[in-house]
Amino acid sequence: METLQKERENPAFNVHAMSVANHGSEKALEFKRRVMLEIERDLSFWNDDIYDLTKDQLRERTIIKTHSILNWFTNENLDDFQARLAVISVADPGFWTRFGVHLGLFSNAVRSGATSGQFAYWMSKGMLSVRNFYGCFGMTELEHGSNVAGLQTTATLDENTDEFVIHTPNLGATKWWIGGAAHSATHCAVFAQLIVKGKKYGTKTFVVPLRDPETYRLLPGITIGDIGKKMGRDGIDNGYIQFTYVRIPRAYMLMRYSQVTRDGQVFEPPLQQLTYGALLQGRTLMVNDSGNIAKKALTIAVRYAAVRRQFKSDPKNQYETPLLDYPIHQRRLMPLLAQAVAFGFTSQELIRMLDATNKALDALEPSDPKLEATLELLKSTHATSAGLKAFCTWSTLQTIETCRQACGGHGYSSYVGLAPLYNDFAVHCTWEGDNTILALQSGRALIAAYQESQAGKKQGEALNYLNHLDQALSAKCASYEELDSLAGIESGFETATAYFVQLAAKEYEDYMSKGSTREQAFEQCSQIRFVAASIHTSLFIFRQFRHAVEKLPDSDDGVKKALETLCRFYGLWQIEEKGALFLRSGWLSSELYDQLARRVTELCAETRKFAIPLIDSFDYSDFVINSPMGRYDGNVYKEYFAMIQRNNPPIKPHPYFERLIKPVLNRSVEETEDLDEAIGLDEEIDEIQAERKEAEQAKK
Repeated sequence: METLQKERENPAFNVHAMSVANHGSEKALEFKRRVMLEIERDLSFWNDDIYDLTKDQLRERTIIKTHSILNWFTNENLDDFQARLAVISVADPGFWTRFGVHLGLFSNAVRSGATSGQFAYWMSKGMLSVRNFYGCFGMTELEHGSNVAGLQTTATLDENTDEFVIHTPNLGATKWWIGGAAHSATHCAVFAQLIVKGKKYGTKTFVVPLRDPETYRLLPGITIGDIGKKMGRDGIDNGYIQFTYVRIPRAYMLMRYSQVTRDGQVFEPPLQQLTYGALLQGRTLMVNDSGNIAKKALTIAVRYAAVRRQFKSDPKNQYETPLLDYPIHQRRLMPLLAQAVAFGFTSQELIRMLDATNKALDALEPSDPKLEATLELLKSTHATSAGLKAFCTWSTLQTIETCRQACGGHGYSSYVGLAPLYNDFAVHCTWEGDNTILALQSGRALIAAYQESQAGKKQGEALNYLNHLDQALSAKCASYEELDSLAGIESGFETATAYFVQLAAKEYEDYMSKGSTREQAFEQCSQIRFVAASIHTSLFIFRQFRHAVEKLPDSDDGVKKALETLCRFYGLWQIEEKGALFLRSGWLSSELYDQLARRVTELCAETRKFAIPLIDSFDYSDFVINSPMGRYDGNVYKEYFAMIQRNNPPIKPHPYFERLIKPVLNRSVEETEDLDEAIGLDEEIDEIQAERKEAEQAKK
């Protein structure tokens, strides 16, 4: 406890001001603190025993919490409620997901895909008020996930009855991993192949009732099952759904962009990009969650590293050395600390981009003169969010595991909170788009942008290096001073990104010139477009961090200076991590790379000096962190031992002594002799004794 108290003496910045910067505003910080206090005092959110609950117990807990959260849901505006869920996602990822499937996936699919009349209809049915209504999201199938165009569930128009017939034609078309399906959902947003007059029109979205809200019995033609135990997030009742010629009214197809008339006429949207909107919110939320969860993991690992002492690096010291003072431990955790802060500022920008995109889409009318600008914004947001979702979630999963290992043997305990956090977070790398597929999707968009820029079309801010491509490609880092500046770092990222985007585009064009189809060419250059997407994403994150820091007012609270250090740290560390790419682009020389590596080590030591105050500025309560090793007061061992005893009382009947242990320990002598004979032990003993006698005789 004294150790952490000393860490907080004379911080390099005003901790409250840093908290405001990390949260975007004083208002956002105060709201977060209010939410943390409210859920801590709400008994349905009690989490002291959470690490010992079974799958079924966790599912019951999550649905109990739904009763509490509905009060806030019906009394807060949507922006505040989304901010509330962002806090709850850190405290209880399983509950956040279970409720988020209804609110974020199902409701957002309806909102973005329905006409105004359809949206009003589903609102009247209780969609947002959760009255007689709970939604799930039926995209993934047993045989298909990321390839939405390849889904096999069908929706065939019956013109005689003015209905669609929803059908699962084979086992592979079974809807799978559907959160909320097993026990919760009354309705499903089903992604199915539209078939009209024998012709397929691609995947569309249909609202399909699943259960009678009064009796909760499955409706005719609906088969639902539980897919059981998972790696993590057991509070979510994931299930499977099969449809056997289920009939729904034609109006249950979401027709904002694609329309089907009573007599079977199909009107497709002139621009398929308009359908991207439904995917953006989930990706944006996952980028935000990546930053928040990384901060939670680092709160545990960094506070513990400051308290935990191991060996004496200096014999003159009275005490052993804190882990956080070892340079190698700083190398493990400090870059991840800078990265988590960078993710936080990036998510703030991405949320603003999403808000602007949604407003532009909502205001869009047919033949609107703003159509082209809106589509460019949508395309940019879509491609950027794909890369960010992939690389931020991958990085955060690795952050959790690094933090777990940094806690030594204790990190293996569920009660420390990092092992369960890893299991809960891992799903982010595959749901709502497998990360590799999304990275390739981002790389594909980069190739298209490069081709547009070569044809004279100016690109937006995220891709502005393509507007001065020759300048970007010819730039070289001239000195250490340039390398160690924010402007120099951004210049390096632009050069390396431009190099690999151009390389990916030329490789794609080369395959096309040799007779490959577009899809074949994209697949053949998949590795290089993956690399292009990776470095482009790092550039985007660095830029958002830099812009946010430079917008801060100059003051004497130390916040801007510390964040400039972290921004420089993140940029240089990423260059070090992706060193081969910067060397290949020609921007960085091997001599400067060696200086870069030393500078990153120095920045680890600089960041270590204010690591604990920085962790404090993340402003997570002990209740939300729920780990004895991440306690604010540093009293880790006493709380760890108490937590173990609370959840595993020493005075209780042995769970299987009578049934399993007693028969072994209390077996009779005859049984022992029989066992000795059965395994040949007597013969082995006789042989050993004979060998000993021979040895004694030899000595004599």
